[in-house]
Amino acid sequence: MKPPGLQLYGAATALLSPLAGPLLRRRARRGKEDPARLPERLGRASIPRPPGRLVWLHGASVGESLSLLPLIDALRAARPDLAILVTSGTVTSAELIARRAPQGVLHQYAPVDAPGAARRFLKHWTPDLSLFVESEIWPNLILGARAGGSRLALLSARLSEASLQGWRRLPRSARTVFAAFDRVMAQEDATAAALTSLGARDDGRLNLKRLGAPLPVDAAALATLRKAADGRPVLLAASTHPGEDELVLEAFPRVRSGGFLVIVPRHPARAPQIERLAAAAGFTAGLRSRGDAFGLQSVYIADTLGELGLWFALARAALIGGSLLPGPGGHNPIEPAQLDCPIVTGPHIDNWRDVYADLLREDAAVVAHDADALAAAFAAVLQDPPAALARAGRARQVAARDQGALNLAVQGLISLLP
Repeated sequence: MKPPGLQLYGAATALLSPLAGPLLRRRARRGKEDPARLPERLGRASIPRPPGRLVWLHGASVGESLSLLPLIDALRAARPDLAILVTSGTVTSAELIARRAPQGVLHQYAPVDAPGAARRFLKHWTPDLSLFVESEIWPNLILGARAGGSRLALLSARLSEASLQGWRRLPRSARTVFAAFDRVMAQEDATAAALTSLGARDDGRLNLKRLGAPLPVDAAALATLRKAADGRPVLLAASTHPGEDELVLEAFPRVRSGGFLVIVPRHPARAPQIERLAAAAGFTAGLRSRGDAFGLQSVYIADTLGELGLWFALARAALIGGSLLPGPGGHNPIEPAQLDCPIVTGPHIDNWRDVYADLLREDAAVVAHDADALAAAFAAVLQDPPAALARAGRARQVAARDQGALNLAVQGLISLLP
């Protein structure tokens, strides 16, 4: 019998299930769901299950979904017979998986963690192996997959302090959920200790976001942008969130670079809002999605998907967003490091604390706490290019570590399959 906490969770999610459809339709009207694929969010598959063994991998949003790509490649190399299903929860992640996942990989939107949706999803897909990434702990799906005979793994695991304290208040429920995993690999030692205290295994360390190939760069597009820049420096603010764009626009005039500021919003739908912010700050701005030519304005908003590598390759330095203000917890510094782009970050980097600890220990990144510090960091890059390139080289070395962990993880996962 399930512990009382899980019984209450199951009853509550069942009671709330009738609200899921209206809430999803409301989100679709706001552009946060794909209206054509809303049934998938309720566990109703839109494509047939292929025959044979199937591995299901779940990553919540863009970063987690893209971190699955090297794992997918390694699994297919080890077991070419496997069918691969990826689920994610955001429109942007679905679009990027469609662009970048290997041919033949299936994608569905993740079902809400309600009993009915979970049953429908698992009955259709009957995964032989179910892999959850980072902090995606959904009791109905996890325990339902386990009851259906799937083996389970929690990879690249991390746990916020709030989540940890929440699970500690329900120790029997925590033990039931975390003991369901046949393999658990945490990003770092502190998370591993927290998970084992909740009843999980400890099978070593793995941070999927530290693995994988560099972001793609279109060589022809890069050449065109460099010609348009005409030798003037390009400074980048990548994956920004609300509130950060204002700080970046405040900092840019103080750099006195005579160059360009490129803003890549984490969510492209925010581009018109950023354009208005730029106008209020006295800039004219161009939008990539509108076809505006680069180089005609001092602020350029790159609101297209799949081109972040292009901007890292072009820029003299990049602020990695989600870090200037509390909340998002920072974004992936490995991506600019792999493309030799000097890294600037804000102080709020909880999601990447182990990676940034390595970068800062090696003097491979710079922390800026506010607009003044951001302006100073950008100015320093332009005043001393050799020092900035040396720092970028050290970041690349940090990014190249831990590649062997993936092979060990895949060996363990394959051993779970018949």
